[in-house]
Amino acid sequence: MQTRVLGRTGREVGVVGLGCWQLGGDWGVVADDTALSVLEAAVDAGVTFLDTADVYGDGRSERAIGQFLASRPDVAERVTVATKMGRRADPHEPAAYTYENFCRWTDRSRQNLRTDTLDLVQLHCPPTPVFRTEAVYDALDRIVEDGRAAAYGVSVETVDEALAAIERPHVASVQIILNVFRRKPLEQVLPAAVEAGIGIIARVPLASGLLTGRYDESTQFAADDHRTYNRNGEAFDVGETFAGVPYEVGVAAAREVAAITPSGMTTAQLALKWITQQPGVSVVIPGARTPGQAQANAATDAFPDLDDSTMAALERVYDDSVRPHVHGRW
Repeated sequence: MQTRVLGRTGREVGVVGLGCWQLGGDWGVVADDTALSVLEAAVDAGVTFLDTADVYGDGRSERAIGQFLASRPDVAERVTVATKMGRRADPHEPAAYTYENFCRWTDRSRQNLRTDTLDLVQLHCPPTPVFRTEAVYDALDRIVEDGRAAAYGVSVETVDEALAAIERPHVASVQIILNVFRRKPLEQVLPAAVEAGIGIIARVPLASGLLTGRYDESTQFAADDHRTYNRNGEAFDVGETFAGVPYEVGVAAAREVAAITPSGMTTAQLALKWITQQPGVSVVIPGARTPGQAQANAATDAFPDLDDSTMAALERVYDDSVRPHVHGRW
């Protein structure tokens, strides 16, 4: 798999990584042995970047990664693990983002991941004022100085939050929602990140599965799956579920995307390839609930770049079928 430098971390990572939210929860049940099998399949297929968070299954995702890497010392040295912190506090309270809490949160993540120093720790979509609070960045600098983390970045919900973080001299990476149905970061965020030398981690690349083309209007998700309980942002930002696209709109648009997919590719691979072709993207982090999904995602990099006509057709789907129906702060 081709590699790219992940911004100011200086680390080389495979362009297709693995998002590990589903290994902790909120996507229906993923058994412990299945979680380990997914990690093994991904890494053996060339994945070298794993993204998790301390709140995914209350640490379950981190613990699975820690257990897997401890069992595979042959790959542990070439795998970069990014975790996140902040959502263990009141997510609406900027005052919680202190050095003392950062120490507690990173110490817990280090224990879960069985490591002395986190490769990358990211603020986990904190309240917007946090991104312009000098003391927060001073505290993050201390976390690095302490050796708790080698680098820090941010995970954001909006373009303005991303641009505020990019202004900071020690932010290594920005994680943002980017996919065929959610294109606004292309306008300002990616160019600004390139200029600043900051890595871009593209999350929700398949719009919570819409861009696999496997769902229709009658598809039912489990009660504990955020695709059931967060469609209107009831539990957290609506952009995290189907990328903020109304479900019925997304299903119809995904059919159009499927019709554009070149022979030999899956619709999911088309969607991932579109992201990796965007200048400034360091790594895309699709999730996987089965080893086969992890392998298919990793195989995306083997396909040639999408041609101009396919890229234009995807843009027309967005302009005609998605953008007129989507509202919200992003």
